[in-house]
Amino acid sequence: MQFEEMGNMSGKTLMLLPGTCCDWQTNFGTVIPDLSEKYHLICVNYDGFDGSDNIFPDMITVTEKIENYINEHHAGRIDGAIGSSLGSSFVGQLVMRRNVHIDHAIFGSPDLDQSGKISAKLQSMLVVPLLTSFTGNKEKRNKSKEKLKKIFEMDDENAEKFMNCFSKFNPQSIKNEYYTDLLTHLEEDISVEHTKAHFIYANKMGEKYLKRYKKYFHDPEIREFDMQHEQWLFGGKKYAEPVLKAIDEFMEMPI
Repeated sequence: MQFEEMGNMSGKTLMLLPGTCCDWQTNFGTVIPDLSEKYHLICVNYDGFDGSDNIFPDMITVTEKIENYINEHHAGRIDGAIGSSLGSSFVGQLVMRRNVHIDHAIFGSPDLDQSGKISAKLQSMLVVPLLTSFTGNKEKRNKSKEKLKKIFEMDDENAEKFMNCFSKFNPQSIKNEYYTDLLTHLEEDISVEHTKAHFIYANKMGEKYLKRYKKYFHDPEIREFDMQHEQWLFGGKKYAEPVLKAIDEFMEMPI
């Protein structure tokens, strides 16, 4: 595991938790300069996605390591944490388990998928090969890149970074991360005193995800954006600036 602290060291603490098959450098790279101006950032890379030879074990083991870091280095409390996609599962677990305290739990347009073991295995058999397909021949890579650019309105540079990120990690780590995320469940109507849950809702994902946010968390603060899943991180200033403004507003809300 890697924990790297940077930014405005006198500002509020904000932990950044990347999504599936990503390190923080790729996942949050386009917004780190803006966030660093205001916040004391704690950037996390999980086992298997930190440049080491370690294999990602499972979501709960990694959650425990994040809790240990917050307890040891920040006296058990941080001002905020934002999870990108799968990273939101860690945010949810940190809040629900109550072993550390987060004032502002920010969920970056997650799907919050949960399933049983059989369904999780079947889904993994279908999805993991797609997640590890970016190491193919040049023609295959170019087709994948064009799909990313079209779906997320990425420019060529960000699409290439995204593909390189997915292709550099051990397939076993990718499988373990995807599979155990499906098995890591949240309780319904989670409510923790002095913690506020905030959701970045990408409405092009569909309303079923909005219903999930309201199912798992009590009275969440939800901001709707006309974008695809996590498009604010790869689609340029058009998408990033409104979300960054919302994050600032989340972090200033009374709890």
